[in-house]
Amino acid sequence: MPPYQGGGDMIRTVTFEKSTYAGLPHKFEAGTPSIAEVIGLGAAIDYLNSIGMEAIAAHEAELLAYATEQALQIDGLKIIGEAKEKGGILSFTLHKIHPHDIGTMLDSLGIAIRAGHHCAMPVMDFYKVPATARASFAMYNTKAEIDVLMSGIRNLITMFG
Repeated sequence: MPPYQGGGDMIRTVTFEKSTYAGLPHKFEAGTPSIAEVIGLGAAIDYLNSIGMEAIAAHEAELLAYATEQALQIDGLKIIGEAKEKGGILSFTLHKIHPHDIGTMLDSLGIAIRAGHHCAMPVMDFYKVPATARASFAMYNTKAEIDVLMSGIRNLITMFG
């Protein structure tokens, strides 16, 4: 199989007539290695380890539980996917408001969510919805941010009547 790009250390010889490539895996590793990126990855791993993955998972679970509790109080909001154990993601629909409209309107309020089928069309078919809105919670999110999200959703419901 020929390499898909050229660069340093992937070529054994080059002439006007032909090129020969280094052996595997080097012929597929053209150019300068991603040294800065590897150093950054190491720093990120150190940072996560300093917090602790169990602490991060607990925080995300707490945020998801809080978001779920708040979402259940909003008339017309339907949570999609209610597994006992899941990641920090709240997928939902709002009665009569398309998820893309939800995403666009929340974005105008500075609230970032994802809207669409999320590359999971069989799941959408299972739940009989064309798309969902999806809020994701991570270690850097707060309950106050969830309150802002829920306020934004309530505003949407009011706007769309």
